[in-house]
Amino acid sequence: MSYEIKLPALGDGIDGGDVVNILVEPGSVIEKDTILLELETEKAVVEVPSPRAGRIGKIHIRNGDKVQVGQVMFSLEEGEASGSAAEAKPASAAKPSEKMREAKPEGEAAPASPPPAPESKAPVAGGPEKKARLASDLSRVPAGPAARRLARQLGIDLTGVSGTARGGRITLDDVKAYVKRRLASPTPSPQAQELPDFSRWGKIERKPLSSLRTKIAGRMGAAWNAVPLVAQFDEADITELEEIRKKNSDYVKKQGGRLTVTVFVIKAVAAALKELPQFNASLDLERGEIVYKHYYNVGVAVDTPSGLIVPVIKDVDKKSFLKLAVELNDLAQRTRGRKVSVEELRGGNISVSNLGGIGGTGFGPLVIPPDVAVVGLSRSAIRPVWRNNSFEPRLVMPFCVSYDHRVIDGADGARFARFIAHELENCEALMLGG
Repeated sequence: MSYEIKLPALGDGIDGGDVVNILVEPGSVIEKDTILLELETEKAVVEVPSPRAGRIGKIHIRNGDKVQVGQVMFSLEEGEASGSAAEAKPASAAKPSEKMREAKPEGEAAPASPPPAPESKAPVAGGPEKKARLASDLSRVPAGPAARRLARQLGIDLTGVSGTARGGRITLDDVKAYVKRRLASPTPSPQAQELPDFSRWGKIERKPLSSLRTKIAGRMGAAWNAVPLVAQFDEADITELEEIRKKNSDYVKKQGGRLTVTVFVIKAVAAALKELPQFNASLDLERGEIVYKHYYNVGVAVDTPSGLIVPVIKDVDKKSFLKLAVELNDLAQRTRGRKVSVEELRGGNISVSNLGGIGGTGFGPLVIPPDVAVVGLSRSAIRPVWRNNSFEPRLVMPFCVSYDHRVIDGADGARFARFIAHELENCEALMLGG
């Protein structure tokens, strides 16, 4: 008896991803929960297990393919047809990791494959290759006929709509909500630009966007169009902080952590969120409300070979400097190795991005909704500072607070930056407080 293995629901708002590595081959005999493949989705690589035991018959996907929730990936032969394990090729897989157990809803059956999209009659700019690619993308979007019809009538690209039904399926209400958000946006989303034929001037190479880079591009584009951004620049004298950091660095390293400037900044940001709660909020335009959060989770931007990933440290206000240093070190290492779970990338209230190790005198990072602020750190330098009636060499760190001007006033933006600077310049008190 043959059974089709489809991509199961991986979590809220996740409708698919890129196949990174297929771990079985035709003829492999597998057990239930054997890992079949690794899938890159929403900045994390997750393992997809088999829901049943049997022999792999046909593999319908290849490495590099984009697969959607509900799409058939493998044909599995069950019962006697699967043959004996001695005759079959072994599967190089193990039991699923904890991150997959978190990502896949327990006991939930895989949703049916999405129906193919009706052919759109709207004109598509570009050549036949571009039209075929767009039609292929739309056909993989899980949406009902009514939602597709309304999207065609309104000229909406369904690939940019998030589905709220089971398996990420797009409903009529999802399309309407998307239109409302677009109308509420201060500027319209830019359309894809028609590009010239670059090969006319020399040799070129084309590479497909990864799921991670596609996600980054989409979120950055949406942030640029949706958020009225203001950047508040400031400086912090971290001379004493650096002395304390160096003094305790070896001890923290022996405990498995790294006592970096970022650890101090994370703690200072959490304290600032308590002092100015409008920074620890999100704007809900549909309900006309501001959501204030009474927990303090801080995302930390990590530079990886695949792109920028922002894991989240939960409950920063409740953790000591040592615990934060150990947790941040572990989280950063696993992020660079693409071993973080989807849940570890969610739930942040504000983010910190430290480019000081690379260089630069300052930068204004983008605010990514639903956050309303982000902190960017630049390279520290020794500068002459007027103190006690004379100039002294002091280590000064420039930084920036970017914020959503719809929620936060300019004066409060300056107060938030000054509060962070004050906490860093009085780091002993900050350490005693947390």
